[in-house]
Amino acid sequence: MAFIELNNVSLHLPIFDVQGRSLKKQVLRVGRRNRIAEDNDGVVIVRALEHVNLRFERGDRIGLIGPNGAGKSTLLRALAGIYPPTAGEITGEGRVVPLLDISLGMDENSTGRQNIRLRGLLLGMTDAEIREKQEEIAEFCELGDYLDLPIRTYSSGMKVRLAFAVSTAVDAEILLLDEVMGVGDASFMHKAEARLADLRSRAEIVVLAMHSNSEIRRVCNKALWMERGRVRAFGAVEDVVSQYEEATG
Repeated sequence: MAFIELNNVSLHLPIFDVQGRSLKKQVLRVGRRNRIAEDNDGVVIVRALEHVNLRFERGDRIGLIGPNGAGKSTLLRALAGIYPPTAGEITGEGRVVPLLDISLGMDENSTGRQNIRLRGLLLGMTDAEIREKQEEIAEFCELGDYLDLPIRTYSSGMKVRLAFAVSTAVDAEILLLDEVMGVGDASFMHKAEARLADLRSRAEIVVLAMHSNSEIRRVCNKALWMERGRVRAFGAVEDVVSQYEEATG
């Protein structure tokens, strides 16, 4: 049974390209309230997550809310294993599929069909799964003969459609979503929304970040309010979203 648990997780991200004493002082002064500090070696760090304790279980549909910079996207990347915790531990069971950067791992000089395999392998699909789903992915993205051409010849919209089709073909047990972007014209968007809804329904756990509180109310049963890298509230979606709306006016 799928679950994911965070035990006293903190995540500090170093900023190595802040050079010069005056620039460093300016960054530290501006960012003091936003969790920017200096470590013992003089490196500027962002305290992106601080002492997070959470457990997500089968059936949870969690919506992440909070202002920009609250730590929502960082939390998703930590859950995906992209950022290892600086302190604490993340444990879990089940295939985690992150739809955070859906074009990650795609090669401009390879064909669309080759990129189906590349992106599929990156998402943890087996060769057998990729072969089984390749034609369905090709049909869904509606790229036709372009799939036999290098993706450097694609428009940006075509690349996103291909990446979206591959990413949403994976059978996820734990699905992580971060504000899915537009993937084409109105008719294709309708297909994409239906496909995403089906993917969410099949996953045991879904964690998503989006700016629409009404959409979070519609698709989630729990909400997690993040603020300055910490958990402000976690519980039933209506309770937490109402608290957040009341606090932010």
